[in-house]
Amino acid sequence: MAEPERPHEAAGGIVFFRTENREGVVDWYRDVVGAETWLEQPGCTILEFEGFRFGLCDGEATETEGILTFVYDDAAAVDAMHERVGDAADEAPHENETYDIYQFFATDPDGRTAEFQTFR
Repeated sequence: MAEPERPHEAAGGIVFFRTENREGVVDWYRDVVGAETWLEQPGCTILEFEGFRFGLCDGEATETEGILTFVYDDAAAVDAMHERVGDAADEAPHENETYDIYQFFATDPDGRTAEFQTFR
């Protein structure tokens, strides 16, 4: 079977979520997680964390489906993030043998799940 022709090279991607609380949730991802504003648009803020881009846009309802996963170099960095997110953490950092990762989940101000992990 012949290989399909590849489209032009892409420059990456962005995942978007609607939010009723853009300012508050953007502040959380900037101040707590360490993301930076990549682009500010009318009604939408696109954040970037180590090449991972995600947008939070004004909406009449907040989308909380999916998980935003932030990957770190080692377990010490995941532990440091656990301290940083404080009460937003849903659990203690732990080994996940199924995926060979060290991780924990937290809940952002919108009620969306954020995961902090490192691969083993």
